[in-house]
Amino acid sequence: MMIKETSLRRDPDLRGELAFLARGCDFVLPSRFKKRLKSFQQTQIQNKPEKKPGTPLPPPAPFPSSPRPPSPVPHVNNVVSAALSINIPRFYFPEGLPDACSNHEQTLSRIEAAFMDIEDQKADVYEMGKIAKACGCPLYWKAPMFRAAGGERTGFVSAQSFITMWRKLLSNHHDDASKFICLLAKPSCSSLEQDDFIPLLQDVVDTHPGLTFLKDAPEFHSRYITTVIQRIFYTVNRSWSGKITATEIRKSNFLQTLALLEEEEDINQITDYFSYEHFYVIYCKFWELDSDHDLYISQADLSRYNDQASSNRIIERIFSGAVTRGKTVQKEGRMSYADFVWFLISEEDKRNPTSIEYWFRCMDVDGDGVLSMYELEYFYEEQCERMEAMGIEPLPFHDLLCQMLDLVKPASDGKITLRDLKRCRMAHIFYDTFFNLEKYLDHEQRDPFAVQKDVENDSPEPSDWDRFAAEEYETLVAEESAQAQFQEGFEDYETEEPPSPSEIVNKGNKIVTSSLSEKCGKLQSVDEE
Repeated sequence: MMIKETSLRRDPDLRGELAFLARGCDFVLPSRFKKRLKSFQQTQIQNKPEKKPGTPLPPPAPFPSSPRPPSPVPHVNNVVSAALSINIPRFYFPEGLPDACSNHEQTLSRIEAAFMDIEDQKADVYEMGKIAKACGCPLYWKAPMFRAAGGERTGFVSAQSFITMWRKLLSNHHDDASKFICLLAKPSCSSLEQDDFIPLLQDVVDTHPGLTFLKDAPEFHSRYITTVIQRIFYTVNRSWSGKITATEIRKSNFLQTLALLEEEEDINQITDYFSYEHFYVIYCKFWELDSDHDLYISQADLSRYNDQASSNRIIERIFSGAVTRGKTVQKEGRMSYADFVWFLISEEDKRNPTSIEYWFRCMDVDGDGVLSMYELEYFYEEQCERMEAMGIEPLPFHDLLCQMLDLVKPASDGKITLRDLKRCRMAHIFYDTFFNLEKYLDHEQRDPFAVQKDVENDSPEPSDWDRFAAEEYETLVAEESAQAQFQEGFEDYETEEPPSPSEIVNKGNKIVTSSLSEKCGKLQSVDEE
C-alpha cells in the first residue's frame, strides 16, 4: 500500500499513528500497518462532525515544525472500569455478614433483665447459663463468656462488665463463628489453638448430665478433654495448621454439635467429638499398647496394634513426622496419646477426608505431592513378603498396578494425586492394599458388586469409625463385666428378678469408670514420678 506524502502532511494524526506504530522498530510489516490504518480510519469517520449545509470546509492544518506526539487513545475503558470498581458491593466479611435488622439494644435489655434475677447482679460460671440464653447463644457458651468478661480473675462477672464486653463483641463480630472465636481465643488472636478449648470442655465435663459419673473420677478428666480436642482438630482443622479459623468453624458442624449438648442428656448419642464411649475405646486401645504406661508408645508398640496388621514401612513413615506434630516423635521415637487419636481414627475410617490426607502424606515418601509408581512398589514389597510368609501367592505388582489405576482412574498417567483419591471414593481399598494386610485380604474376599453398591449409596449411614467404636465398646464392656462377675463370685446370677435396662447401663458405667480409674490412677502416679 502506497501513501502519498501530501496525505501525511494534511493529516498529522495519521502521521503520528504511523510514528507510534514504527517506534522502536526498523521496519513495519505491511499487514500490521494495514490493520492499524483501517482501525484508525474507522475511528476518524466516527469522530468526524456531521457537515451542515453552507458550512465551509475547514482550512488545511499547517505543517508543524516538529513531529507531533501520537494522539492519545480515548480513555473509554478506563472510565468504564473505574465506574465498575466503584459500583461493586462489598462481598468479603471475615467477621460475618452484618445484619441490619438485628436490634442489639433489645438483646442488651434482655441481658440486664437476666442479671437482675441474680443476687448482687454478679454471675458465677454456672449462673452464666442464664446470661448465655439471654444473649441467644447455646448453653455451653457460658464458660467462654465467663472468661471473656474477666470472670476467671474475680470468680464472678458483674452486669456492667459483661454488657460492656458483649456490646463491643456485637459491634465487631456478626455471626456465631466469629463470636465463638472472639470469646475463646487469646487476646488479639483470630484463631483457636488446642489449649483454648480446655475451659469449655472442662465445663462440659463438670455440668453435662451424661458425664455425672465422672465427678468421682477426676483423675482422667484431662484424658477425655484431650480426646475431644484432638477429634475437634481432626475434623475441623482442614488446613492442618494447628489453628482453627472462623472459616473452618463455619464449614464444620462443631457449633451445631455443641448446641446439641444442651438438648441431649445421653452424651453417647452425640457421636461427633463428645461421645464418652468413643473416648473409652480410644483410651483402652492406647492403654493396651502403652506397655510401660508412660503416656507414650514406641514404634514397636504401635506395630502391635490389631495383631500387626499394618506394615512396618507405613509405621516408619508415621514416626518420621509426616503426620505428627512436635519433635518428640522424630527425636525420641515416641508417639503421644494425642497423636495416637489421629492414628486410630485414620486407621479405622479411611473414607474420612482427613484420613485420606493422613495416609497420602505417609505414602508420599519424596513429598512431591503425587504417588509415583516406585512409591507404590516400595510399600507393596512388604505386603508380598508377608503374604509369602503366610503361604499366600501374591499378585504381581504389574497386575496389581493395573487394578489400582482402574480403581482410582488418575487424571495423569503414572501419577496418583490426592484429588484423584478423594474423587474415586475408593481410597480405603487403595490404602489397605499397600499397607494393611488383614483388611486387604478382606477386600479381596468380598463381593465386588457389594463394594460398588456401597460407593453408589449416598444415604446417610454411620461412618466406619462410628461402627468400629460401637462394636469395640460392646466388646470391652462385655470383657470388663465378665471379669468383674468372675471376681465377685457370680453373685449377680443368684438374684431372682432380672435387672432393668437402666440398671444394666448404670452397672456398665460403673464398670467402665472403675476400669478407667484404675488405669488413669497408674498413669497419674507415673506423671508424679
